[in-house]
Amino acid sequence: MAKVTLTVNGRTVSGNCEERTLLVHFIRENLGLTGTHVGCDTSQCGACVVHMDGKSVKSCSILAVQASGSTVTTIEGLAGNGELHPVQAAFKEHHGLQCGFCTPGMVMTAVDMIARHGGTLDEKTVRHELEGNICRCTGYHNIVQAVLAANTEMHAGRQAAE
Repeated sequence: MAKVTLTVNGRTVSGNCEERTLLVHFIRENLGLTGTHVGCDTSQCGACVVHMDGKSVKSCSILAVQASGSTVTTIEGLAGNGELHPVQAAFKEHHGLQCGFCTPGMVMTAVDMIARHGGTLDEKTVRHELEGNICRCTGYHNIVQAVLAANTEMHAGRQAAE
């Protein structure tokens, strides 16, 4: 057994697990944060995306012991003060979900994408960057619209200040 210590959603947590335990399973089983979903265990679907040290990663492709010492944000850590994160709110407003299984991974990917592109997102870029996230319910149109709307919302204040 290995001891894993992480900062998850702003809180330092520790737990023991087998060396072969994937980060996604550690998050779900040891920490009880079930918003991060297990879709394929092969890093194809993106349902398990979290942010590790500020970057989106597929938590089914990382061992928990490899993440030890890192800062991790899960879907549960996005909302604050009872308010949805702007990306979560945009997904709700633009009907960017159906069954909801892929939504946490899509939202986490979108937050990272918006941060990296600094307000310069277009539909082609969003579609390209979402290729690692599979949704079996939608045609992605509303998801793309939600990401673009959140991008506009998150960067509106910055552009006005410039």
